[in-house]
Amino acid sequence: MAEIATIARPYAEAVFGLAKQAGALDAWSEQLALANAVAADPEMSRLAADPRVSADQLGGLFLAVCADKLGTEAGNFIKLLIENGRISVLPEVVTQFEALKASAGGVLDATVTSAFSMSETQLAELSARLETRFKRKINASVSVDPALIGGVIVAVGDEVYDASVRGKLQGMAYALSR
Repeated sequence: MAEIATIARPYAEAVFGLAKQAGALDAWSEQLALANAVAADPEMSRLAADPRVSADQLGGLFLAVCADKLGTEAGNFIKLLIENGRISVLPEVVTQFEALKASAGGVLDATVTSAFSMSETQLAELSARLETRFKRKINASVSVDPALIGGVIVAVGDEVYDASVRGKLQGMAYALSR
C-alpha cells in the first residue's frame, strides 16, 4: 500500500500543479474520474496486464474509449502512465489528487469511527468542533464499529483522537500493568 502511494505521489502532485496553474481543478477531477473508471474496467485491466498488448495499442484503445471527454493534457498523462507501466496506480493518483485539491480548497477529510450510528445533528456538531480546532472546513465520513463500546475515534490527516471507551480501557490496562 505504501509503495503504491509513493509511486503515485509524484504523478498526483504534477497533475495537481498543472491543473492548479491552468485553473482547471474541477475539469481535471472529472477527467481523472473518467480515466479511473475506464482503467477499473475488468477488460481494460486484463489488457493492461497482457504483455502481448503494446503500450501504444493500450494507449490508443484507452483514449478511444474515453472519446473526446479527455483533454489533450489528460490524454497525454494517461499515455505517460501506460508507457511507464503505471496505469495500475491511477486510483491512488486520483485519491491523492483529490486530497491535494481539498487541501488547497481549505477542506480537510475526517474519518469518524463511532460505536453507534450518529445523527446528522451529532455529526454537524462534531464537524463544527473539528473546524474550530483545525481552522478549516471539515468533510467528515462516519463508520460504525461496535467494538469501541462507546465514544468515537476521529482521524484528521495524520492526527488521531481516541475518545472511545475501548481506548480508555486500553489506557487503564496499560497504566495498571506498569
